[in-house]
Amino acid sequence: MGTIRVKWLEKLQFVGIDSTKHSVVMSSPNEENGTGMKPSELMLVALGGCSAYDVVNILSKKRQVLTDLDVSVSAEQEPDPPWTFRKIHMKYRLRGKGLSEKVVRDAVELSKTKYCSVGVTLSAAAEITYDIVIEEDV
Repeated sequence: MGTIRVKWLEKLQFVGIDSTKHSVVMSSPNEENGTGMKPSELMLVALGGCSAYDVVNILSKKRQVLTDLDVSVSAEQEPDPPWTFRKIHMKYRLRGKGLSEKVVRDAVELSKTKYCSVGVTLSAAAEITYDIVIEEDV
């Protein structure tokens, strides 16, 4: 894995740059600074993205016909600093032709327990749960 950088722009605004030169703006959520994502929510985006990548990859290898995937992630944090995440819930909405519920559930479990480095790291501090909704493409 490469090295990332975080560069201060102004006020409470920053840009994060990954090892391949992709960037994301981060900021405080108030009106004066609210031009980017909150860093704590960016961690949840990373969790959703990491797991979505795994699920799509696994379903493709299992020859499942996936036409849409949406992962929403919600979390509860402690009320006091450092506002640690304690509960994280992921909802996977999948659409496809003849998707096997067992194969989908297995893909999500493999992501959660084996492949998603973000999820495995966060699970040391927070309980991560999930729901799966499968819709048939017509």
